[in-house]
Amino acid sequence: MSLKARIAALIEAQGPMSVAQFMTIALLDPKEGYYPNREAIGAAGDFITAPEVSQMFGEMIGLWLVQAWADQGCPKNPRLVELGPGRGTLMADILRTAAVAPEFLADLDVVMIEASPAMQAQQADKLRGLGTDLSWQAQFDDHLGDRPLFLVANEFFDALPVRQYVKTERGWCERMVTALDGELQFALAPVPAPKASVPAGREAAPDGGVFETSPASTALAEEIARIIATKGGAGLILDYGYGEAAGFSETLQAVSGHRFAEALYDPGHDDISAHVDFASLAAAGKRGGASVFGPTTQGMFLANIGITERAEQLMKANPESSRDLLTAIERLIGNDQMGQLFKVLAFAPPSITDMAGFAP
Repeated sequence: MSLKARIAALIEAQGPMSVAQFMTIALLDPKEGYYPNREAIGAAGDFITAPEVSQMFGEMIGLWLVQAWADQGCPKNPRLVELGPGRGTLMADILRTAAVAPEFLADLDVVMIEASPAMQAQQADKLRGLGTDLSWQAQFDDHLGDRPLFLVANEFFDALPVRQYVKTERGWCERMVTALDGELQFALAPVPAPKASVPAGREAAPDGGVFETSPASTALAEEIARIIATKGGAGLILDYGYGEAAGFSETLQAVSGHRFAEALYDPGHDDISAHVDFASLAAAGKRGGASVFGPTTQGMFLANIGITERAEQLMKANPESSRDLLTAIERLIGNDQMGQLFKVLAFAPPSITDMAGFAP
């Protein structure tokens, strides 16, 4: 039985499910979910992430982490955590670049948050021989809160489940996933959602307007911020999304073979995600007690920390690679590429008032 058929059977048995529950099953089901069972990243997969575009991306992140560590007096026993490490490319570039500060690497504990055994094996192979102790966990938890935390999450929060509410003449009704003759489709809950589900200030939404929220995202961001605020460290979140307060349109999307697809059509085979609400993550970081920087655009962040200068160095050393380097830079920071759509947010201890890459 396909995952789609299993979801339809589950709906028949228990009734309609939330969009969040559908996303969780479609992406994480151990037997047929997307992430445990698909080669998602790369030309043969469904999308390409910034670390796969160019090593310069990971180099800049590595230098940023070392700078954040140095700015806090080089705390002992730091822990470096990556959420959703993909093929291990970003962590490999970070560790290679961080070798400029051997004392940072000397007692570094590296933890990869990865639920897929297949991806864990791929990451281990990529990172073999880099001279750093590595361990894996299926999810982030409070066991990681006992020492300074330096954390990177690149294209991780977009895959966390969202709930959707649609404005109707009855009030805000949650969008649900139902099944008819084995096919999945969207429908609205007949009873309006409790007022607490949709924050105040949304009264101006037109009928048909959509409000998206991700309780899993804000809870995780608040926990990360709490650890950094109390133990030290820094957190860096990079993803596609919006930096201001959300509007009233939906962002749920599916991608297959580098093309957009129908979100309900082939669960388990298509990547399903939603744009990240960076304003909500920033608010969660402040609730956790951290200093919050951004969000700013990825283009501005990378330019501020020197990616253009790094590209010029590489072009001088390898003139034959100039065309590829220019293409990569445009992909990473161009306003019509990743530069504008992708945002960057950082957490730091409350004593930190300035952070590389962000305007004061």
